[in-house]
Amino acid sequence: MQILEKDIKLQFRQLRELLNKRHTKQFRKRFLDMHFYEQGQFFLTLNHDQRQLLYQIMDPDEMGDMFDTLEDDQLDMSQILAEMDLKYASQVLNSMYDDNAADFLEHLDKSEVDRYLSLMPQADANQLRGLLHYDTQTAGGLMTTDYVVMYQDLTVKEALDLLRKYARTAETIYYLYVIDADNDLVGTLSLRELFVHNQKAILSTIMTRNVISVFVDDDQEAVAQVFRDYEFVALPVVDHAHKLMGIVTVDDVIEVIDDEAQDDYSKLAGVDVDESKSTPVKAASSRLPWLITLLFLGMITATLISHFENLLSQASILAVFISLITGTAGNAGTQSLAVAVRRLSLTNNKPRHLLMLLLKELITGLIIGLVTGLTILVVVGLWKKNFVLGAVIGLAMMVAITVANLAGSLIPMLMAKIGFDPAVASGPFISTLSDLTSVLIYFNIASLFMGFFTGL
Repeated sequence: MQILEKDIKLQFRQLRELLNKRHTKQFRKRFLDMHFYEQGQFFLTLNHDQRQLLYQIMDPDEMGDMFDTLEDDQLDMSQILAEMDLKYASQVLNSMYDDNAADFLEHLDKSEVDRYLSLMPQADANQLRGLLHYDTQTAGGLMTTDYVVMYQDLTVKEALDLLRKYARTAETIYYLYVIDADNDLVGTLSLRELFVHNQKAILSTIMTRNVISVFVDDDQEAVAQVFRDYEFVALPVVDHAHKLMGIVTVDDVIEVIDDEAQDDYSKLAGVDVDESKSTPVKAASSRLPWLITLLFLGMITATLISHFENLLSQASILAVFISLITGTAGNAGTQSLAVAVRRLSLTNNKPRHLLMLLLKELITGLIIGLVTGLTILVVVGLWKKNFVLGAVIGLAMMVAITVANLAGSLIPMLMAKIGFDPAVASGPFISTLSDLTSVLIYFNIASLFMGFFTGL
């Protein structure tokens, strides 16, 4: 992998030299020999003047192929498009797949969008306007209109002829979508099925009628779940009248899975992990609410410890193990939380699955707590030559870990039940809550055995 990265860096350096020296033919040959993804990564390394040279050398269609590989958050599209001649920029957008072009256009002002669309063929402009109408985090926001659709009364030969005609502009041709005269989705055909059947066969007689589809307003996470369950490379999108509106392709779903994972991680950590473009003041203001909330929860823990001052004054050795118990329980709770959030995303909150998850985490907590408690019993008993103290620390740790494990799985379940994202039960929150319960458990158990280690 490192060798490949070195080769690409060398290739990029050589390409920039050819571009700067205006060796057009050599540059075009080497640039077009690269994969579209590599072209996009090369584009990101260029400065303004070098990009201007590139626009002069490359056709809009060639630039469109490259832009299809770039994500809309990798560059300022308003600035990039403004660098180009207006007509050239419009042609670049028009040569891109509709869903990718729509992703770029959604970051522009309406007046800018209208300027680019006004220079496109009317039909293409209308398709893009239609895609911009949908929420970006729905199936409609993910879908493309660049797909192959066939009427059910066509023969296989007629379908193959149409496929040859439209294959170049379609985002995928692995699946063909069959509609009736009312544009209702009635079936699907794989490319393999089309090739193996007699050319005189009618599509309606060979198509698969049991069509798995998603509604245009379905949330992107639900769409990703369908891809995960059925292992599709493309999925049709319909309106509530079952009219075919577009398709979602697997490359867009991979981005959704990445975005959802990042979103869940942000919530688990209690921060926005995508702060690379934020100012320090903005980043601090987004983190402070959680920290202030946790500060007050921490004050409750501190108040609870002060309530047991008399106990600590009689057995100061107890103070040594506070952070050990709270830290271990907090870590266990955070682990349980991560498992619970993941399981909840896969089980769709089915009661039987939730009960099994809760029972499993309870037993897991007991096992972890028992092993950890016995370990600390032996260590503290040998260290302080007081196995009763070791037993108190071990028992407190076992109970604290079990409670933290239970809380780590129960709290996100309760949040999901009342309609909140379970990932909001973040790691810092569970950890702070575990501190509170651990201190309460620890000192109450210790108070029962005071006579065995007073004065230590």
